[in-house]
Amino acid sequence: MLEGGERTALSRRQFLRRSGAAVAAVGSGAVLGPLLAACGGPGRSPATTGAVRTSTTSGGPADWSALAATLGPGSRLVTPDDVAYGTDKLLYNERFDDIDPAAIAYCASPADVQRCVDFARRHGLPLAARSGGHSYAGYSLTSGLVVDVTPMASVRPGPGGTATVGAGTRLIDLYAVLGPTGRLVPGGSCPTVGIAGLTLGGGVGVVGRKFGLTCDNVASLEIVTADGVLRTASPTSGSDLYWACRGGGGGNFGIVTSFTFTTHPIPPLALFTLEWPFGAAAEVLDGWLHWTGGTPPELWSNCQLLSASSGNEVKVTGVYCGDPATLSGLLQPLEQAVPAGTTDRFVGPESYLDAMLIEAGCEGSTVAQCHLPSQNPAGTLSRATFAAKSAYLRSPLPSPGVDAVVGAVTDLQAHLPELGGGFVFDAYGGAIGAVAPDATAFAHRDALTGIEYSYSWSPGAPDQLVAGGRQWLDEAQQDLAPSSVGAYVNYMDPTQPDWPQAYYGTNLPRLVQVKRAVDPDDLFSFAQSVPTRLP
Repeated sequence: MLEGGERTALSRRQFLRRSGAAVAAVGSGAVLGPLLAACGGPGRSPATTGAVRTSTTSGGPADWSALAATLGPGSRLVTPDDVAYGTDKLLYNERFDDIDPAAIAYCASPADVQRCVDFARRHGLPLAARSGGHSYAGYSLTSGLVVDVTPMASVRPGPGGTATVGAGTRLIDLYAVLGPTGRLVPGGSCPTVGIAGLTLGGGVGVVGRKFGLTCDNVASLEIVTADGVLRTASPTSGSDLYWACRGGGGGNFGIVTSFTFTTHPIPPLALFTLEWPFGAAAEVLDGWLHWTGGTPPELWSNCQLLSASSGNEVKVTGVYCGDPATLSGLLQPLEQAVPAGTTDRFVGPESYLDAMLIEAGCEGSTVAQCHLPSQNPAGTLSRATFAAKSAYLRSPLPSPGVDAVVGAVTDLQAHLPELGGGFVFDAYGGAIGAVAPDATAFAHRDALTGIEYSYSWSPGAPDQLVAGGRQWLDEAQQDLAPSSVGAYVNYMDPTQPDWPQAYYGTNLPRLVQVKRAVDPDDLFSFAQSVPTRLP
């Protein structure tokens, strides 16, 4: 029996549309890419394998045919002369379609990743790691060599409730393989995001308040560092590298080839969505901010204020590890805090995989369909064009801050109706906040909520329209600045002020120390990569 008037399957599709709108616009959990002391301090010897060398000559021009000849079964090298190049170079965000790498290496084994890292180092080539291709700033592309790990996408349940997951695994495939075993790894909503980028930057998801960030569930990982060595990073082997790979961001310290996760039994799940008229947006946001911190860890939710072609919307959606009746009771204080009644209300149970498909924007679709066509021939999803920023709140916004958010969405609709955009506030706390800020590289453990705000546009939109959206985004950041702190490294923004401090907080000095030890020549370098020296 479904709560809230026994909603039909149509209402569940409406729930999908509402909870997935922001995710579809900007992706969720994201980046990419693909990691800190040459794997351990004095007296520690990390497990390694010898570096695999290519037959190239140091300092000479890159001989791509020579690299291609060294790659093993299942791997391939794509260069601009290949028919597949035009598709293979693309990221999820269409903003970066004009970046042309010299070559893309699809690596089916750690040994081939080692060969590619060694090749790039010997020839002085820019190097980028790519898993799902969702880097918000396009950092999983480069003018040099892109190492794409998507051929390494196996998911193998192991002993003691563990699972070994290839770094190229996409989230929907992880959920689809683990779900039938009755186990889960907490992760994000966007189905085509790669597990590597999500995990390395933290990993916020719909069961995170119950089970922690994705990075909190890493038992160990395998990573190829700048010297071409395949290393094991775990609490007992390469512990500094292990620390940094849990929240230090993708593409910084090496290329991860696999993770071993601690998994959890799948609990009963219930989903909900509450929608109000936009005239109640201030009361909804304020009520949600004061309500969410007092909810149990089993309940995750977000508050969305969005501008779309159909008008402005305000809603709260979420996932509860438990039954619908208990969830309905937990929602009552929030509903009572908003004088205006809801215009739509859904509360109901859902199976784990169906819940993940709904959160992914794929209700009614198969797992195969919940991919891009370039990833799976049956895929029906589309890429997007967007820009985004992020921040954290440690406490509810004061009234001027609430009014500024509501006013920003109102202004976007009034002045730039061709653009979609708005704000999504994601609940933190619970198991996320139970971890000490320095226990992993992810520093924002005291957050009440994370904020992602963004705008999207159609390809070919006039430059003036896109610039107007950028101005809107910048002004929204200024409005939030007095009340917010930091930024989420998985939502990288090239215009983020003081980005090292914003992403890493008090963990920055240790991250720099590890970077200097494991990548002293800064092979893994991009505009916002962890530096080898403190700024």
